[in-house]
Amino acid sequence: MAETSLKDAGKRRPDLLIWGAAVFLVLAAVFAAAPALQAGPTTLAGLLLLGGVAGVAILGLVAIRASTSVQDQDLENGEALIEALSEPAALTAADGRVLAANSAWAEAVGDSLRLPRGAAGAGLFAALVRARKGERAAGVLVVDGREHRAEASRLRGGRLLVRLPATIEAPVLPLTAAPAPTLAEAAPAPRTLDAFSGASPFGAALLEGLDPFNSRILEANPALAAMAGPVPTGTPFGALIDPPSRAEAETRLAEGKAGPFEVRLARDPTRIAHLYLYRAEGRLVAYLIDVSEQKQMELQLAQAQKMQAIGQLAGGVAHDFNNLLTAIQLRLDELLHRHPVGDPSYEGLNEIRQTGVRAADLVRKLLAFSRKQTVQREVLELGELISEFEVLLRRLLREDVKLVTDYGRDLPQVRADKSQLETAVMNLAVNARDAVRAAKGGGVVRIRTARLSEDEARGLGFPGAVGDQAFIEVSDDGPGIPPEVMGKIFDPFFTTKPVGEGTGLGLATVYGIVKQSDGWIHVHSRPGEGAAFRIFLPVYEATPAQQAAAAAAAANAEPAKPRPPRDLSGAGRILFVEDEDAVRGVAARLLRARGYEVLEASDGEEALLIAEAHAGTIDLLISDVIMPGIDGPTLLKKARGYLGNAPVMFISGYAEAEFSDLLEGETGVTFLPKPIDIKTLAERVKQQMAAA
Repeated sequence: MAETSLKDAGKRRPDLLIWGAAVFLVLAAVFAAAPALQAGPTTLAGLLLLGGVAGVAILGLVAIRASTSVQDQDLENGEALIEALSEPAALTAADGRVLAANSAWAEAVGDSLRLPRGAAGAGLFAALVRARKGERAAGVLVVDGREHRAEASRLRGGRLLVRLPATIEAPVLPLTAAPAPTLAEAAPAPRTLDAFSGASPFGAALLEGLDPFNSRILEANPALAAMAGPVPTGTPFGALIDPPSRAEAETRLAEGKAGPFEVRLARDPTRIAHLYLYRAEGRLVAYLIDVSEQKQMELQLAQAQKMQAIGQLAGGVAHDFNNLLTAIQLRLDELLHRHPVGDPSYEGLNEIRQTGVRAADLVRKLLAFSRKQTVQREVLELGELISEFEVLLRRLLREDVKLVTDYGRDLPQVRADKSQLETAVMNLAVNARDAVRAAKGGGVVRIRTARLSEDEARGLGFPGAVGDQAFIEVSDDGPGIPPEVMGKIFDPFFTTKPVGEGTGLGLATVYGIVKQSDGWIHVHSRPGEGAAFRIFLPVYEATPAQQAAAAAAAANAEPAKPRPPRDLSGAGRILFVEDEDAVRGVAARLLRARGYEVLEASDGEEALLIAEAHAGTIDLLISDVIMPGIDGPTLLKKARGYLGNAPVMFISGYAEAEFSDLLEGETGVTFLPKPIDIKTLAERVKQQMAAA
């Protein structure tokens, strides 16, 4: 049914409920008078009944008339109210009927007798429901695609007043050429900082003038004083900024660059802040937000990503190079066997071998940096580890460098590769020795160990610490690390030493070892105050089952390992699995020359077929760890049924995952890192054969 407009309605709509009540009251009076008329109006009872019915009817009609008069009066008062309002306003019923509206409403919304329904009025009807409960509610009324803010409130009689408050829009001011576009516009010139700026956790200052770095401070909040030190009234704002960063910010401001401006504080140039400027008439409000921790996290993330990328490259190159070195060394062993001492070729071959050994050491450092080394973790007592290693360190540091050790109380256990951890501490100590000797001919190197709580670890440079941490610090009293070098110290092949005195892999190796041990390394250094390298490792807490297993292992400790045999010949069947043809071919030929029967396989699939064909007759399995298809540990699990109790020896340049985790539950497994030489290989083979 089409709705009529307010203009077409002409009159006010009668209240059907009131008129319906009047009709029913008259009918009730007629029905009540019927018995009296039938009994006869001349009797006393009939007269009394007729009089009572007439009185009730008259009183009811008077009450109905009064009610309609009050409602009419309320409606007239409401109409007068909304007509006096300059904003669009309407009187509505709870169901959305428009009872009255002013001319501004008709212009803005239209002259419909109902509020819009559906999506256009959904927000407004929700406000009407709250207004019926006596609340002042606001909603959204959509008219011709435009949203209007509507406010609803309850009037006497249950009617609702709906208003569309006028929206005051700020005038658009003409652009002027004086201020830079980075300064926000404001109308009146502030005399003091507002309550929000005064109590804010970031620095705020009111400046006299439009040149932020030459303007004087009229007022500063406590947060600015905490950041930049005491800020007396009249201090130039530029005095709070470090001169180099101030010059850069001034240049950006003059060029019309958009803020914020990154500045360093004059009080402490290591603290970085973002500067925001808000311009009023003749004055500025400057905000300084300390972002030092954020910038530090960004630098750490960038450094971690860079190190990961370099590590992946170095690890891949080192793995391939290890295979080549293994083939070269095995070939050299073969040639040295043919040309022993006294042969004219021996000296040249031996020099090649020594060069290969140096290259292998370089590859090991690259693998440590890239975290691609195969680690064999064990539970270590932190204090015992450093104290046992201290004797060797004192020999390395020489007489002009004093070594001071500080062992904390309640030192924890850690689970790491012992040789790797010793290498990391040794590299740090040697670097500290070189730093103090180069600067002043000698000095002090300190090694400190401790158990740190989570809060202590975070305070010393490990922001992501969770729980207790094992702590190793190697520090010196040398010149410190220059700030321009700090971001490169862990890069491989970066060194500040003269040519020929360092490969630049010492700190890179330390970084890789710590990361592969699930630890964290932090460097604290200021020029002239020395440097401190802090290693954080997770504390190892053994479970009751692990404690029982360790006690049983200690009770049944294996006897001391036998010395390497002098006679490297032997007998037995060996399954040799290696995907690098040069390594497999030379190694198999040299083992055959020492009396062994060698079955060769170029990958895991071929090795499985050979193991199945020779089930129960294989005396030793030698396999690479990382191979295309089936890797070494997976091969062992699949072939264990064919091998029986035969020992297993893994050889590898690196392993992607932790070696002990890959071989969980396996026994009789040993590991030989690449590059390998025939003497070491033959010794290990004979030991394994003898143990089996």
